[in-house]
Order: sequence, then C-alpha cells, then structure tokens
Amino acid sequence: MRVVIINRSDALGGAAIASMRLCHALSNAGADARMLVMDRRTGDDNVQAVGGAVSNRYHFLAERLGIFLRNGKKRDTLFSIDTATHGVDLSRHPWVVESDVIVLGWVNQAMLSLDGVARLAALGKPLVWVMHDMWNSTGVCHHAKECQGLYTQCGQCPLLPDGSSLARRTWLRKQELYKSCDIHFVAVSTWLKRMCQASNLMHSSDISVIPNAIDVTQFNPGFLDDNPWSVEQGRQVVVMGAARLDDPIKGFDRLTAAMHWLAKNRPDAAKRIHLVLYGALRDSSVLNDIPVPYTHLGYVTDIQNIYRHAHIVLSSSTRETLPTTLVEGMACGCTAVTTGEGGQADIVSHLKNGFVTSSLDPEELAKGIEWALDNNRYRQAQHRWIADKFDMATVAREHLSLYNRLLTNK
Repeated sequence: MRVVIINRSDALGGAAIASMRLCHALSNAGADARMLVMDRRTGDDNVQAVGGAVSNRYHFLAERLGIFLRNGKKRDTLFSIDTATHGVDLSRHPWVVESDVIVLGWVNQAMLSLDGVARLAALGKPLVWVMHDMWNSTGVCHHAKECQGLYTQCGQCPLLPDGSSLARRTWLRKQELYKSCDIHFVAVSTWLKRMCQASNLMHSSDISVIPNAIDVTQFNPGFLDDNPWSVEQGRQVVVMGAARLDDPIKGFDRLTAAMHWLAKNRPDAAKRIHLVLYGALRDSSVLNDIPVPYTHLGYVTDIQNIYRHAHIVLSSSTRETLPTTLVEGMACGCTAVTTGEGGQADIVSHLKNGFVTSSLDPEELAKGIEWALDNNRYRQAQHRWIADKFDMATVAREHLSLYNRLLTNK
C-alpha cells in the first residue's frame, strides 16, 4: 500500500513529530509511506519538501497579512488563528498521484488551502485527515477554550476585534468543504472526537480515534539515581515540560497554586517534592512564586534522561488533545498526575497508573501529587501500559486497518 502523508514540517512541532513517527510506523509495517512537507528539517529519504522558497514565502506572508489586518494588528494572536486561504497545490505531485491513500496532518500556515484539500479529495482516493487540535471543528482557532462558538456557527470570535466576519467566513468555507468532499477524520484522542462531534461543523463527520505513536523501545523505565540536579535526600522529582511552559493552555498558574496548597495544607508532602521544569518561558518571573525547590532546564533534547531521573510526570494543561509529555514520561516509568480536561484520560487510568483530576481546581491537582508520592514504584508496569496502547506497531495496524476499509468502500 502506498501512503503519502502531508504535514507542514517533518520535525518542528508536536504534529510534525507525530506525523514523522506515523510515517516510520507505516513503513515498518510494510507500507510504502512517504511524507510531503513545506519545512523539511530531517534528512529522511522518504520526506520531500514541496513548493519553492519564494512561492512558499509569498503564500505564508499573504495569509498572515490577511489575518493581521483583521485581528486588530495584534502580534500576540497572529499565530492563534489560521484561515487556510493559501497553500501549495499538491494534486499533481507524483507521490500524491501514485498513492493509494492520502493522509493530512497539520497543514496550516500556508501548507494547504481549503481549496487545495478539495483538489486532493477530487482525486477519488481515500482522504484521511488526522486532527492534532480543534481547528477542524472551529472557524479559525486551534483551541476553543471557553468559547461556545463551535456549538453554533463561529462568530463573535474573542480573537478578532470585529468579532465575527473572518471566523464566520472560514467556518462556512469548511462547511462547504466537508459537505462536498469525502474526508475521513482521525482524532488522536477520545476527548477530541467528542469535542468535534459536539460542534455544529463536524457533528455528522466520519471520525475514528487512533492515538499518536511513539517508539516505545527508545524509552527505558530504569531509574537513574546519579542526582544531576542536587535533589535533597527524601525528595522526589516531579517533572513538567512543554515547548513553552507559560503558554496559558499549559496551566502553569494551576501548578503554582497546587504547590502553594501543598505547602500550606500538606507541608510534609511539600517537603518531599523537587520540581523539574523544562521548556521555554516568555516571562521567567513566573518561577519566582514556586514554593518548593525547583530546577528549570530550559530547552532540552534528551527528554528520556530527564524522566529516568524522575518519579512523577505532571500535566496541568487544559484541553490538550493528547499530551506527549505524559506518554513519554510514563514510558520511562513515571507515575502520571494530570487534569482531566482533554485527552489525558486516554493515557492515564485513574488511581491505577496515575491520578486524573475531576476538576480544574488546583487543590485537586495537589491531592493528585500527594497520592503519586506514595504510588510510583511500578516503573516496568507503566512502560508496558504505554507499549500496549501507543507503540508504533500497534498504531500502524490501526491506521492500515482503516485505510483498507476505506479502499474497500471506494
């Protein structure tokens, strides 16, 4: 089976990493899997850059300019919105023409326009769209947060000063695309599927749930005790990481509030914690309010080494589709503590291999950390749990089964 995956990058961002892993997983399972990207960062022979440097730059800038002129000329929301007005026409690319199945990943920022998606659908091949966030179910945003617009028809968008026009026009263009084209959507978590089905835009769409894959063999659950961060005796390492730690969706303020609750109400538990943080910070002053010993590592590449020195992996995020940090941390043997507002419940089984809060109250998160301090002795079991659900071979089988079913129905 010949599969072509289309994603904006092969390495930059979570969706790029997930798409690259899917490409490798399908290849390992016997498929002829290739990947088309605008931003090529690896030297993989099965990845090809598309478009030209000048034309790609033009499409990118033209789309951003259209957004900039309608978002009140605000830079802070410039990349929170995507309109899919510009992109590369891939309908005649040889890898697309020769493929049996076309798989779309994260194709925003001028990789594909909605018209370009329609041209791919017109080829008559099974078209699968793997959703890594909520963009397919909204007008222009990737995370609806508390906005209720997706349940009706996007308008009065909180990211746009005029409230409605750009979001509504994009919503209507998506509606026309979904009505006129045969697209099978894949949500990477049960939560994302539920959110999409609840939206007015995708309530009748064909959606499967298949998680992102990881190469479980690259994650060793053996604990390392060489103490690189000078952790005091008797303290356990609690790790939280993100590309940008103080991105509002990561809930860093919730983490800080949970630590304050422990320091005030469970001081014995607080004295058992050393917090290790990795990822960029736009405002480093957020670290000043942490009431327990901590180490901030900044940007890191050797994530496995961090988790093998840790006991607990923490996610205080809201509405994340499938937090990779939890998957990788548990693959290295850590016990997970997480909010339940997103795809985390697909990863963690409450009070079995981790703690999933029933609300966003920082006290709930604090109690989860307290529970995990006494329940993180089962590193091999954590690794096996992740292997059974997220290993590349398992995920590849699920994708190939879907592709075969779609081919049969063509």
